[in-house]
Amino acid sequence: MVKVEIVDEKEATPNSPYASSSSSRTASTASLSSISSDVPENESIIDRIAALVDIVPPTTRQSISSKISKTTSFVFSTGKFLGNVAWVVSTSALIVALPLVLILDDEGRYAQQEAEELARQQGRQGMTGSGSASPIDPNQPRPQGIVPPGF
Repeated sequence: MVKVEIVDEKEATPNSPYASSSSSRTASTASLSSISSDVPENESIIDRIAALVDIVPPTTRQSISSKISKTTSFVFSTGKFLGNVAWVVSTSALIVALPLVLILDDEGRYAQQEAEELARQQGRQGMTGSGSASPIDPNQPRPQGIVPPGF
């Protein structure tokens, strides 16, 4: 069993490493306020963080390192996946939408040509002098216009 004994400073031996004089106690507190910082002014925050390596236990450092590694791996793989998805969607849209747009444009041109042809026919009929309104012969075929193949 351990025996605890209270030792008064005055009774301590002068050769003891724990003994101190009263003047040295006050001198140490006074000297703390007069000491300037030992940190160089050109030291960066990264240098200070790198100096903390010895303070953080190795298991904690390994845990932090693995979490950062997993996070960066996840971000890069997610970015690659989203890039591939965007590539597939955009190329598929071009393959499907471009021909559709071209066909719709052609159909619009065909409709415009039909309207112009109909206007020309009406203009010719008006110039030939058939000013009287003649009834339409039901046996006469009606103009169908231009129909693109497949419609």
